[in-house]
This record gives sequence, structure tokens and C-alpha cells, in this order.
Amino acid sequence: MESHLLLCILLLIPAFVSSDFLVTHVRNIKKRNADSDLVVNGIEIYRMKIDSKITSRFAHNLITSRAVNRGNVHKEVFFDVELPKTAFITNFSMTIDGITYPGNIKEKEAAKQQYEKAVSKGQTAGLVKASGRKTEKFTVSVNIAAGSKVTFELTYEELLKRHFGKYEMFIKVKPKQLVKDFEIEVNIFEPQGIIELEAEGTFITNDLQNVIKKTLSDEKGHICFKPTLDQQRTCENCSQSLLDGDFTVKYDVKRTTPDNLQIVNGYFVHFFAPTNLPKLPKNVIFVIDISGSMSGREIEQTREALLKILDDIKEDDHFNFILFGSDVHTWKDTLIKATPENLDEAREFVRSINTEGLTNLYGGIMKGIDMLNAAHEGNFVPKRSASIIIMLTDGQPNVGISNTQDIQTHVKKAIEGKYTLYNLGFGYGVDYNFLEKMALENKGLARRIYPDSDSALQLQGFYDEVSNPMLIDVELNYPENEIVDVTKNTFKHFYDGSEIVVAGRFRDVNQNSLTVDVKGEGANDALSFTTQQDKEQTAKAFQEQEYIFGDFIERLWAYLTIEQLLEKRIAATGEEKENFTAEALDLSLKYKFVTPLTSMVVTKPEEDENQAEIADKPTEGKANCFYLPSAASPVHYVLSSNPTWYTSVDGDPHFIISVPQKEDAICFNINENPGAVLSLINDPVTGITINGELIGDKKANNDAKIQNTYFGKLGIANKHLDLKVTVTPEKINIQNETGKTTFTWLHSVMLQQEGLTVIINKKKDLVLSMGSGASFVVVLHHVWKKHPLHKDFLGLYTLESHKLSEQTHGLLGQFFHPIDFTILEIHPGSDPKKPDATMIFKNKELTVTRGWQKDYRRDPEHGIDIPCWFVHNNGAGLIDGVHTDYIVSSLF
Repeated sequence: MESHLLLCILLLIPAFVSSDFLVTHVRNIKKRNADSDLVVNGIEIYRMKIDSKITSRFAHNLITSRAVNRGNVHKEVFFDVELPKTAFITNFSMTIDGITYPGNIKEKEAAKQQYEKAVSKGQTAGLVKASGRKTEKFTVSVNIAAGSKVTFELTYEELLKRHFGKYEMFIKVKPKQLVKDFEIEVNIFEPQGIIELEAEGTFITNDLQNVIKKTLSDEKGHICFKPTLDQQRTCENCSQSLLDGDFTVKYDVKRTTPDNLQIVNGYFVHFFAPTNLPKLPKNVIFVIDISGSMSGREIEQTREALLKILDDIKEDDHFNFILFGSDVHTWKDTLIKATPENLDEAREFVRSINTEGLTNLYGGIMKGIDMLNAAHEGNFVPKRSASIIIMLTDGQPNVGISNTQDIQTHVKKAIEGKYTLYNLGFGYGVDYNFLEKMALENKGLARRIYPDSDSALQLQGFYDEVSNPMLIDVELNYPENEIVDVTKNTFKHFYDGSEIVVAGRFRDVNQNSLTVDVKGEGANDALSFTTQQDKEQTAKAFQEQEYIFGDFIERLWAYLTIEQLLEKRIAATGEEKENFTAEALDLSLKYKFVTPLTSMVVTKPEEDENQAEIADKPTEGKANCFYLPSAASPVHYVLSSNPTWYTSVDGDPHFIISVPQKEDAICFNINENPGAVLSLINDPVTGITINGELIGDKKANNDAKIQNTYFGKLGIANKHLDLKVTVTPEKINIQNETGKTTFTWLHSVMLQQEGLTVIINKKKDLVLSMGSGASFVVVLHHVWKKHPLHKDFLGLYTLESHKLSEQTHGLLGQFFHPIDFTILEIHPGSDPKKPDATMIFKNKELTVTRGWQKDYRRDPEHGIDIPCWFVHNNGAGLIDGVHTDYIVSSLF
């Protein structure tokens, strides 16, 4: 698997020039000019290095950055890195003026308590962590005094996986500034011997080509990239750096036998990657979502990818297409052999694919399973062949069986371990947890397809990974009386260019040898052989100790075991899930890995107050949470080119309905008693509901005919995500299958999880986005605490509400799709500044008044006046039914 690393240091520029260059007065001037280019905000980096040691595919990486404050006042220094999602952080520390502040890896809840304790003593600058496609970003900052030095050190480890015949370490290089002493060094040691060692960079010019130094001597490989300051410049005397792009190291190992077995200190690792095997025919069914949400670029990119895939299908393969919208359609009734004529016909079919209806995911996937069953039972496909289902969807099931747990149960029972299921989730509207669980239960995996210009290439790239099966039903068997704690050792498929890795622990740490039986089914016959290895053979190979970091095979075993336990717990339930969790947690703590079950906390000094950084390991489809810097700017959101076109409820409470085609708005108030809960949005298709509970003033105003009420609590739910968000002026509670998380309004925070992003802008507002659907903004209104009447309250604003279904209802939801009205007979009203008129709406005549309501999104204190036509009497004649029809029993 590609290993990604982005090195990005903000506000840190080197300002040291070697005295070797201080020869003439002219060069002294050049140095001073260079210094002025290099120092930004008084901060200088004088060292930045990525040091990678790879032994038997297991990579140990250390990133070091050293900086000094050249200014006269305190300055904030940032350290940003982007790491592979497959990596586990093992250590992080900051050293300030010789004093080291180490990170402590703890169980997640214990780390959270330590973090909150430190935060309670002072504002946190935050360790920011977010996810990209294949990477996780970690940022830490610290305030240092004038003249002070700081060293950041981050260590992480990962097992490099083999794809398309190569191990690959991908380094994203983007320092953003010139760096005086910048270096990437990679040392590789492979006992089998190294072949095809490559190093390249997308930013490497002809002048920089010779800066990459590469040496290779049988088992050892070395890569060094250390550009000088002038070599980093985009042009002579320029201050911009051309180090901006991808730096990639690739290699493979020599394979004189199908496998390689290594034994060190009571642990073993077994690598299995046979070569020169005939390819197995495959039977592949593409199950494609064609529901309405796939329209536009998504279906175009799907057609493009399928056409390219058809070019790669072998003539011995069998295939078919199943399309599901509200109904299920098939290209052919049975699997079809990939003859040139059939492929031409398939291309015509793919070009004709269009979107329609809702999402009958269950019907589509069950049709694919039935088709494979019929093909095998009728002997229409070769006995020795690999059968796989590749399903692509961008949404959630809402036709037929739509309960995801029921779908999982039916699919697992129907497949019975016979076929492999791969689930591809297009975009962010999918229930990725559901797709991943279902794939893992059926010996496959899930992959997110990111909505971008290269989505078609992502789809084709995934197919390329699984397009060349070489073996099925692979087993690597170890003597049970000698070996314990073996990682996964049975595999449904082995694909060309990949590698199977198994590790385990000896019962007797002094045992010297191991015998392994390997079995698998190939295209022509069965594969079966025995491998034997003794400890002395491995020890002889590992004499080059400078390439070895600690007990690397033991750590490789721990890494692989944790990775697989975390995978198992995804599909597990009840006591079994608890056992997987406990075992993975114990190993994470023992070997000091930051995993989804642990966190690392670094407590640091800051103006005599404790500050804390907390690092979590995000997972695809789970919550990724981070505190934003206390001085961070609020996160902004865009409604449309016209910022007044939206739908909202705010104030006491008044509703504003934007009507873009009229470049106008309609508004109305709802007058109801405190404690009433109103249905604001209810979409049965997306599963999104929002209800609001009214509060009154601190005491009744006896002079007012109608008592003021406001929204004091909002309940936002998504049944497909098993999500409930409760918002009050004091706190935000988020509850889903992973547990309950509570935030206050006192910090800027971002929470990312499958299909959900929540951004809290400190003491201002909350932005909530659900996948590819609508987004919502909750505005916090602070009232003077000693005000005799009013309390703090909330406002709700909708963004991109057109993305909700046409079945959406509620006091707000019924207006999320185009409405029309006509204004007639404008005439003076009781207020000379507010004329009355007649509104024609749904063939009804309503008396309306021209007025203004407040938009508090940009200015929660004063608001901005929005002109609108006001409908009287609780929106009578405008809303469906009467306003009391929208009173519900509770927030959820």
C-alpha cells in the first residue's frame, strides 16, 4: 500500500547560511538579503529531516524539526505532518530550551480526562488531526520565548503492503518555504535481497535529478535527498520553494521461492508471494447504483470507469451488470463470457446507463448473489475460477429491505463464504460503516471513492487491484503445539503483484526452527508445499545491525495483530466485540501505538498555565475530533451567490422562507407556549429530522398580549447514521453507535465522522453537514446574564436544502423545494412603512404585510434586516394544515 507523508511547517523559515560562503562583501550582502527572505515572523527552522528505516517491509519513521525564535517577543511555532492512514504513531515529543515534554499514550477515555484537566487550567492551542484520502494530518503548535529553541520529534510505524509488484513509500513534500537544512533519508534492509529500487519526485527538475542519491547492494538500499538552499529556489534569488509535490520510493525483493520465513527472538513473520503462476479466470458481477442521487458527474464517471474496465477483462472471464434504482435491472439474465462480441455489446449497454428512482440496494446485491449461484450450479463458469461481486453506491438503502442490519444478515447467509464482496462507497452520503461491515463479513473490503475529477480513475484503480487472481482458498498452516497468537492465515484470494503476510509467536522462545504447510487452488491444479526455516539462518541475514530497529518482528506482529483485531471488531457484536476491543487495547498500550482505542496526550507549558495536545487515530466512518486553535478564525460557510437566499427560523421565533426565483422571501411567526416541541424538518428518505423546543422569558411580561418564546433546544437526528445531536445554549451532545460526546461553546472544535461534519465556532455558531445532503447552521444568541427577562437562545439556518428529498415536511421542510406566489393589490396598511397586499398561494388569497425579519448569521447580536412578505396568524394558509399539527412529543 502506498505510504503517504506530508511535511508542512508553517511560519518556520531557516535563516542560517554557512560561513564558507562569506568570502566577499558582495556575498555578505547576498546573505543578508537571503536571511530577509528566509525569516518569517521571526521564526527560523535550522533543521528538518525525515529518517526512514525499513526492515523486512516494516517501516520505522522519525520526523524531526528544529526551530528558533529570532524575534524579540513570544512567537507561536507550528509543526504539521501528514501520515499514512495505515500508520500508528508511537511517539511524539517537544523539547523547549533543553526540557523535553513527552507524549503519553493512554486508553482513550483516560487520555481525554488528562486533556480536559489541562484544558481547565488554560486555553488549548489544539492538536489538529484531519483525514485526507490516504493520510491523516497532525498539527501541533507551541508558544516559545524570544531566543528559545524547540525541537519536534514524531515517530510512526507501519507495514508496507505490496501492490502491483512493488512496495511503495510515498512522501508528500510541501514545506511551503525554503528550508536551509532539509533532508529525506531512507535505509532499506531486506534479507531476500532488493531489486528495482526507484526514487522520483513530481517536483524534481533536471537540475535536481542528480540530488537524489541512490545506492543498492544486494540486501541494502539507501536513498538520500538533500537539496541545498539554492537548489530549492524556483528561480535565482527567488524566495519560493519548488519542493512541492510527491517524493516516491519503490522497490521489490528477490524471490527465488514462493515464500520467505524469518524468525527473531521468539517471533516469526511469513511472507507469501508466488510468481509465474497462470492467472485464474474470474467471474465478476458489477452491481451499480443508478438512483437519482447518482445523476450528473457521478454516473458519467461510473460509465467512463466501466468502459475502461471492459478493455481489461480477459476472454476467459465471465461478467455481468446489475443496476439498481427503485427497481433492479440486469444486462443479461446470466453471466456472459468476455468474447470480443459480448464486450462490444457491453460497451453499448454501459453508454446507455442512466439514473432513476430511489435506492433498492438489497434487491441489487441479492440479484448478483443469485446469478453467481446459478452460474456455479449450472456449471456455466469454470470450476477453478474466482467469483467476486463489486458493488458501487452513493447513498443509503430506502426501497425494499432498508434496515442495514437485516441486509447484512441476508447477504451473509446468501453468500455463505463462497464469494468475495467488495463495496465501493461513492462520496460522503453513504453509510460507510454498513458497507465496511458487510464487505468484511464476506471476505472482502470497502473502499471510499472520493467525489473528484479523478473518480473514474479511482474506480478503475480498485478494479486493477483485484483483476488478476492467481490462487483461491489459500491456507498457511503452522503447528499448533509450537505457535500461538497467529495472525490471519486463511485467504479467499491471492492477487498478482500482492503479498500475504502472517506473523505469530512461539510457545517456547528458545525454539530454533519452524515448518509451515502452504495450500491453495490454482488455475490448473492445487498448490501445496512445505517451508522450513531455522533461527540461525535469519540471524545470519540480520548481521547488518545498523538497519535493525529494536525487536522489529515482534513489533510487526503486534502491528498486524492490532490491525486485524480492529477489523474484526467492525463486524462483531456483543461479547465478541468487547473481547476484540480489550485485546487490541492491551496490545496498543503495551507497544505504545496510537490506535482508534488509544490517544496520546502532550502537556506543555504556556504562560505558566498547562496546555494539552491530544492525538487520536481516526478511522474511516468513525468520529475524528479535534480542537481548533483558540485564536483560529471562525469557519465560514457559503449559501449561494446571493447570501440572503436561505430558509431559517430565529428570534421569537420567526420563520424566513427564501424564494430565489422571485428574489424575495416570505416570513411568518409561530406563537406557542414554552415547552412545546415543534417539527421543523422531517425527511423520511434521508432520515434527517430536526425538532425544536420553545423556552419563554425568565418571567412573564404582564403587559404583553403574547408571551415571547424562543428555541432553547434543538434535536437533530439522522436515523441512517444512528445519530442524535442535542444543541442548547450551554452545550452540544452528539450520540451515535460509538458513544456520546459532549462539547461546550467555549472552544472552536471540529468533529468528523462517517457522513457527518460538525464545526463549532467558539461562542458563535455550529455548522453541521450530513454527507452529500443539506447542511445546517445553529446560531448561538448570548443575552446579558442580568437581563430581567430574556435568556440565551438558538437560531437555525439551512444550507443546500434542495438536497433533501421532495417528501421533506415540517414547518421549514415543506418549503425546501420551489414554491410560487403572486402579490396583488398592494395598498397602505396600519403602519405607513409596511404596506399590505394580497398573496395568491396555492389558489388561496392571503392578506400579507411587507416587513422585515432579522438574519443573525453574520451578526448574532444585532442581525441584518431581510425584507419579506409577512403571513399573519401563525402562517395560516401558507403552511399545510394549522401550526398545532406540528407539535410533537419530544425532540427525537
